[in-house]
Formats: sequence, C-alpha cells, structure tokens
Amino acid sequence: MDENTRYQVLRNDEEQYSLWPVDVEVPAGWQPVGKEGTEAECSAYVDEVWTDMRPRSLRERMENAEA
Repeated sequence: MDENTRYQVLRNDEEQYSLWPVDVEVPAGWQPVGKEGTEAECSAYVDEVWTDMRPRSLRERMENAEA
C-alpha cells in the first residue's frame, strides 16, 4: 500500500467498520462515518470506537435472550 493514500472509515448496517481509500467509490451497504486520514489515523479511530466486534444483529439477539 502507498503510504500517501488517504483513507476514510466506513460502517455498515451491522455496525462493522472498514478502512477504504477516499478516491475509490464506497461499496454498496457501507457509509462513510466522517473520519478521513492516514491508514494509522483511521485504524486508531476504529480501535477507539469499535469496542464490540459482534455484528449488531447478534448483539441484539443476545440482549433479547437475556431479557
């Protein structure tokens, strides 16, 4: 990977995150969250906000099973 590539952070409906080059079209099912920067900056952001790696649907099922 080119160290000069600028990335953006994407999130899908399951609240999973991905890094994506800013100059490449965002794939279907993913939305930018507003964070752009170097790979390291974007990775640090994802590490900070994505604290539960389980997909949203699984978290919801598990929460409902506990209720």
